[in-house]
Amino acid sequence: MKRLPKGISNYEELVEEGYYYVDKTKYIEKLESLDDKRIMFLRPRKFGKTLFTSVLENYYDISRVEKFDKLFKDTYIGQNPTKQKNSYHILKFNFSGIDTSSVEETLNGFKREVASSIQVFVKRYNLDFFVNYEDEAENVLDNLIKAFYTQKTNQKIYVIIDEYDHFANELLSFHTEQFKNLVSKNGKVRKWYEILKKGTETVVNRIFITGVAPITLDSLTSGFNISKDITRDQRFNEMAGFTKDEVIELMDEQEISKEEQDKLLPTMQENYDGYKFSIGSKIHMYNANMCLYLLSDYIGIGRLPESLIDVNIASDYAKLSKMLQICQGEQSKNIIEQTILGKGIVMPIIDKFNPEIEFGDQELISMLFYLGYLTISNEVLGTPELKIPNKVMKELYAEYFLESLEKNLKLRIDRINYSIMAQELAFEGKIDKVVEVLKEYLKNLSNRDYQKFDEKYVKVLFYSIVMNLKNAYWIKSEYEVEREYPDLLLIPRQQDKGYYSIMIEFKYLKKDESDKLEEKQKEAREQINRYCKYEEINAVDNLKKYSIVAVVDDIHCEIIG
Repeated sequence: MKRLPKGISNYEELVEEGYYYVDKTKYIEKLESLDDKRIMFLRPRKFGKTLFTSVLENYYDISRVEKFDKLFKDTYIGQNPTKQKNSYHILKFNFSGIDTSSVEETLNGFKREVASSIQVFVKRYNLDFFVNYEDEAENVLDNLIKAFYTQKTNQKIYVIIDEYDHFANELLSFHTEQFKNLVSKNGKVRKWYEILKKGTETVVNRIFITGVAPITLDSLTSGFNISKDITRDQRFNEMAGFTKDEVIELMDEQEISKEEQDKLLPTMQENYDGYKFSIGSKIHMYNANMCLYLLSDYIGIGRLPESLIDVNIASDYAKLSKMLQICQGEQSKNIIEQTILGKGIVMPIIDKFNPEIEFGDQELISMLFYLGYLTISNEVLGTPELKIPNKVMKELYAEYFLESLEKNLKLRIDRINYSIMAQELAFEGKIDKVVEVLKEYLKNLSNRDYQKFDEKYVKVLFYSIVMNLKNAYWIKSEYEVEREYPDLLLIPRQQDKGYYSIMIEFKYLKKDESDKLEEKQKEAREQINRYCKYEEINAVDNLKKYSIVAVVDDIHCEIIG
């Protein structure tokens, strides 16, 4: 039994130290079959992009020809090698660790990474070349290309760039003007890519670039308009991340019994699955690192970890709030309200972002797709419908929504309330504590907030509060029952414990409509009683039913039946 490769992104280390590899090498053959030699491939963080670049490096490196059988004998490409194996000098850059606290630090970090990567290249291939760490990054690259051309006759370079956009995304979140300066016509980053493009005329034969978002592509177009973006190409939908079969393959390798797998897989599917990057693909992808985190802990402690999201991954995805803040006005708030309740957004995905244009709906929604906060769920007349992919992402949305609301209202809700409300819900079927927290938010909203307020906003607030209960309940928003849609249904995850289930119907009235309270309560009662006639709702054990009518910030909660 081989070890799980949690946190391992070096392919040579993975093989030599006996880690299990989920074989993605068939995509080497597919990449070579493309007419284009310069490829851009984008995926959300923690999907295994860096490991794949390491696979490419080991496969094509001319200096590793003697290691080929050892490294690839158990893989698809090892048994079906292409003519180009071990035929390139690999020049690899990784821009993930650059300090973006200022433009100066960013440029210095970029320059250091370029110089140090070129130094590795020079030593590996015995080039007679001095790496001047004080020179500009574009000059060092230009001089290297010229030296290689004169010293390595008829030989070629394969350039691999990992996390090409990392520092750009960071700067865009915090220092938008500084970002624009870096990728402007006279910007250092843009000049560097111009030199790389120039190198394709002589010794640079292939380029493979990974990242998260095409945030710099439009700015670099005039300097680097030679790459083929395969991000949403159906043929490469499964090149990063795990398919369901690959997750099962991992569990089989770890000798996890079929009975245990039947318990683990639904949890992993609910929390880590759901990503689709091409309209034409029928296969959803799991976040690779999250799967490895859960399985590693499960094998180590014999049960599921308390938190189903690795703290390192959670901090990475905390960039949600920064990206949403780029969007102006009410747009980010409206997007949160729509998506957090499971509604889809039908909108074309932008292939390239122009930082000179203010972020609007389409830019923000496209960015959320590239970052993994939204994914393709369907299509409408050829246009993607985007939804939140899984429960982990929904929790992050809910946390962001409440935290941003508290920040705007200068309010702090004691998180101990969540422990109390979970116990009250489960043991007594009471929603008093949830309603109490809901009131706290509502009473602190301004008159301006209430101008566009409606039933949906009350429901989003309530949903976000109970979503913070993490793994206590399955939370179903507008769950379809016989073509009708109860507003909210909470089903305990441990149904054998006798815990209560909760159904809630929401209504909202403006202050000058308070005389319609009884009418709205009656309407909610009738709806709930109608839902309860359906067999699917009748089968829910220990169901407590409530109506919530909000008259501005005055909550009227009624138990039904």
